[in-house]
Amino acid sequence: MKKDSPAYVGFGMLTPVYIMALDKLPKHNTGAIVHEVSDYVYDDAAIIACNLSQWNVSAGMIGTAVGDDLLGHDVADKLKKWGVQGKVRFTKKYKTPLEVNVSDKKGARTFFWQRSEEILSTLDTADLSLIKKAKLLYVDWYDGDTHILRAMEYAKKNNVPVFLNFEHGHKNNDLLKKYSGLVTICQAVTDAAQIGKKQLMLSVARKLFNSGIQTAIITMASQGCMVVQGDEIIRVHAPKVKAVDGSGAGATFSSGYIYGYLQGWSLEESVRFAIAAASLKVTRSGLQMFSVKQIKALARTLRVDRMAYRGDRFIRIKKLFRLPSNSPLLDNVLVKETRKLAERLLPKRKTDNRKIKKSLVE
Repeated sequence: MKKDSPAYVGFGMLTPVYIMALDKLPKHNTGAIVHEVSDYVYDDAAIIACNLSQWNVSAGMIGTAVGDDLLGHDVADKLKKWGVQGKVRFTKKYKTPLEVNVSDKKGARTFFWQRSEEILSTLDTADLSLIKKAKLLYVDWYDGDTHILRAMEYAKKNNVPVFLNFEHGHKNNDLLKKYSGLVTICQAVTDAAQIGKKQLMLSVARKLFNSGIQTAIITMASQGCMVVQGDEIIRVHAPKVKAVDGSGAGATFSSGYIYGYLQGWSLEESVRFAIAAASLKVTRSGLQMFSVKQIKALARTLRVDRMAYRGDRFIRIKKLFRLPSNSPLLDNVLVKETRKLAERLLPKRKTDNRKIKKSLVE
């Protein structure tokens, strides 16, 4: 039976990964006990395809060629097992590249990967037809400027929205200018280590929004994220959870947002779900997803701030409804009705979850 065209199509690097969970990274020239090892298919585009498939969303993958060896065929078998559509191409020119991720209990992860221009250049000969009827194309900026541009331009030609994982690539103004006209949704971080503070998050959001990108997402690890879409600005705070494995948390966030987007959810619903999915993911090793029901349950508890963009500045909406206690406007009927509306729309104070420890959302 012929399958329906995938709603999501990922474009990028294909590689097997070994994820090792340990208590703490060892000092140089020493070792550490590994508590758990799991294997999966990387990079982010493929992770998202597998995640969405677990949530019963049709997904496809257009990837780099893998070696005609055991690792390469294992990648193809895993994608098939997860129900991900798309042809995996094999080559005898090189061995299948391998990635190793090491995660500690603080939620941090250190990765080692093999990627070369020879491998990435195989994206230039990949068949793009899977994109034509998709509802969203996903690309990563680190897969190479010229390589992803071909897929992005093909998507634009066929009126397919593009989700770009730009990470800290926005620091290159030339790239930002080149991509902005092709991108519908852009996910970014403040810097390579994602340790920037709130003001830096606002600065990056402003930069992306002012470049003309329709939806700008800034993720900030344990501080959650901010999303700017037109007049709507949502800040969702991540819950505190006990981190075990941070590998793939950023891709899981993307998966959650894309899931909501494809379901036609509101911006807030999609962002809540994305933060909840990524936060739950770090509580166990590997990339087996929690159920939609479990993620929704956590998403409903998250603290949300709403903001407005005025005069090139972000302002919390709550502050727009505050008046001095002696203001004669307090008795104004319109002001009273506005305050009542604000109380209904703005989130209630977050319940205390002090039993839970730490969170990581890439």
